[in-house]
Parts: sequence; structure tokens; C-alpha cells
Amino acid sequence: MAINLEKGQRISLVKAAPGLKRVLCGLGWDVAQRPKGLMSLFSNNHDYDLDATAIALDRNGKHRNANNVIYFGNLRHPSGAITHLGDNLTGAGNGDDEQIIVDLMKIPAEIETLVFVVNIYRCRDRQQDFGQVSNAFVRLENMETHTEIARYNLSGKDYQGCTGLRIAQLYRNGEGWDLTALGEGLQVNDLKEILKQY
Repeated sequence: MAINLEKGQRISLVKAAPGLKRVLCGLGWDVAQRPKGLMSLFSNNHDYDLDATAIALDRNGKHRNANNVIYFGNLRHPSGAITHLGDNLTGAGNGDDEQIIVDLMKIPAEIETLVFVVNIYRCRDRQQDFGQVSNAFVRLENMETHTEIARYNLSGKDYQGCTGLRIAQLYRNGEGWDLTALGEGLQVNDLKEILKQY
């Protein structure tokens, strides 16, 4: 049975899923209902293109180079340990909108932490923020057993004015990995501004 995480909560993957080797990090969202009628002519009619990214950090909390940023423009880490399964431009449909696969056995020793972030593509041009997004979540699935380990629902949180989210992080703890739900709203123009923090 999956663990429903609260903001700031940490779980040990060794305890939650003994023997875990490969995980799927699924991220999903919906766009809040747009107004109908005359007012809709003046509302934002652009699709919401949310982009999920995994940032691989060293022990100093730095990503070192572009290879350690896995997103729609760089789908695979050179080690083969982290793979982004592609860009969803609209968030349409049920379930995961974007997925990132992590092979814990292949992660190079110099990588201590994986931070998962989401930002809204062209947010300023389109006047979009996470206050207009609903049912956002991140979930972790054991790829061998296809069972969900943990889920963090961001719905109901106040992200008005935020154009990026630092959602969760996986980090080494001894011989295993821990997961922490972050849920931190960011006011950024693009992924480059998020990366400046690392």
C-alpha cells in the first residue's frame, strides 16, 4: 500500500520497498477549468506545458554540468541511470503526464541527491502559474513489482504566483536511498533560473 506523503515528510526506501532497484517517478497535473462564455474570449487559452526535470547533485549540492540535468532537452544521463520518457505539452489525459526512470544501482557514486522539479514553459508570456493547475502529484513506483511506493499530492496547496515547484528529492542514506516530499513553490522564468540555485 502506497504511503501518502505530507510536505517535509521523509521515508526510507530500504524500509518501504526492500530490494528496490529501479523506480519510476511519475508526475501528473490538470489545468483548472477555464471560464465559459464571453469572459473566456479574454482569458488565457494557451495549453499549460509543464516540464519535469531531475537534477543530479553532488555532495556539495551542485549539478556540475548539463549532463546532470535530465529533462525534455536531455533525456538520458550518460550513466544510463536516469531516463526522461518525453515531454507532455498539454497535461491531457489521466495518470502520469511525464515520467522519469531511475536505476538506483547505476547512479554514479559522485551523485548524492536527485531533485525533481517542475516548471511552466513560457509562463511569463502566457501569464500562467501553478494557481491555475489542479490535481498535481508526484509518485514513486517500484518498476519490478509495478506497485506504488509513495505519492505526494500537491493539490490544495497555495501556489498562486508560483511558476516552478521543487517537488521531491531522492538522496543517499548509507547504503540506501531516502525520499523527501518538498512542495516548495518557486517564482522563476524558466529552468535556467532553477539551476542557478544548484
